[in-house]
Amino acid sequence: MSLTDAVSAPWDVQAIRRDFPALHQEVHGQPLVYLDNAATAQRPRAVLEAMRSYYEEDNANVHRAIHTLSQRATDRFDRAREVARRFLNAASEREILFTKGCTEGINLVAQCYARVFLKEGDLILVSGMEHHSNIVPWQLAAEATGARIRPIPITDAGEIDRQAYRVLLEEGPKLVALVHVSNALGTVNPVRELVAEARAAGATTLIDGAQGAPHVKVDVQEIGADFYAVSGHKLYGPTGIGVLYGREELLERMPPYQGGGDMIRTVSFEGSTWNMLPNKFEAGTPNIAGAIGLAAAMEYVESVGYPAMQAQEQQLLERATAGLQTIRGVRIYGNAPHKTGVLSFTMDAAHPHDIGTILESEAVAIRAGHHCTQPLMARYGLSATARASLTFYNTEEEVDRFLLAVHKVNEVFGG
Repeated sequence: MSLTDAVSAPWDVQAIRRDFPALHQEVHGQPLVYLDNAATAQRPRAVLEAMRSYYEEDNANVHRAIHTLSQRATDRFDRAREVARRFLNAASEREILFTKGCTEGINLVAQCYARVFLKEGDLILVSGMEHHSNIVPWQLAAEATGARIRPIPITDAGEIDRQAYRVLLEEGPKLVALVHVSNALGTVNPVRELVAEARAAGATTLIDGAQGAPHVKVDVQEIGADFYAVSGHKLYGPTGIGVLYGREELLERMPPYQGGGDMIRTVSFEGSTWNMLPNKFEAGTPNIAGAIGLAAAMEYVESVGYPAMQAQEQQLLERATAGLQTIRGVRIYGNAPHKTGVLSFTMDAAHPHDIGTILESEAVAIRAGHHCTQPLMARYGLSATARASLTFYNTEEEVDRFLLAVHKVNEVFGG
């Protein structure tokens, strides 16, 4: 499907679903309803085929040899970086680093920027809705440097408290790390505005885009953050691959993340010198197939188009939200006016894990737990929620089956 076709043609969710082999299976004798997309999304056939063709036809190391397979593999790997640069609208391929995922991207910045340039007493701000992967790396950096971490409060609706944020910025933080889209609430943060305010206060900024890129068109130049991290497997791509965008001037100043092949210019026992960007931060044999698969996922998303994807997702979110609100004892967490297809909820009748178990018996896959956001759960006085996360390949029929399964929870537990 071309981008032009996606924009001009009526939305055909069944045609989209045919691109995703994993959706067409039965669980417990019923068709699968996959609503755990915030944890990991399914992969379109284009991604699977791109990776298969690499392994079957071009399987060789990159940047190492002059033989045909290596040259073809290198061409595909380098092209994947250009696809990622275009997808994020980075100014240069030198600003695109391949990582194992969003978590490694954040850790890279924490190790190579925060631990190097922060000092005792410096302030790091993170929001109260962050995933653990955007909290713990800064704690490690703070322990090593003597820096301090302060949380930015969030409102009852699940939005960053902008007034509290501005008060904290008056303390002159050196680094501000924020999530683009909350994995537990679905809140879409106004990152361009938040980054502008942080930069005006003199802070370096990082955005956790693990949930952002799958649902919101990302333009790193428009957002203005110094770093933006992307996770491949949430973006309909492979696991074990991601992208870190970094502003070139900062990446040039930062020391390497790891040592090994391809990140060096010269090596002797007296010392070594580093390769140019982006190679300086990509030691060893990279995840070649992963990068190729991620590029295929990005191109697939571009071919479908964010406007069509978002329209489908919002329609499903509204249907699911309205349905949950009619069920006895259900409470939804995350009611920001601008949010993606995440429904985090509890029920009076049952613990979230019991909700997940009943839904699993109905072949409805959701997530139950703290979603790697324990500080956020504590903010609402919770230990866990049940979370259904929707995306553009889900259907109205699947939403209705989800709602029927939630009704069954009350039937089983007497709610």
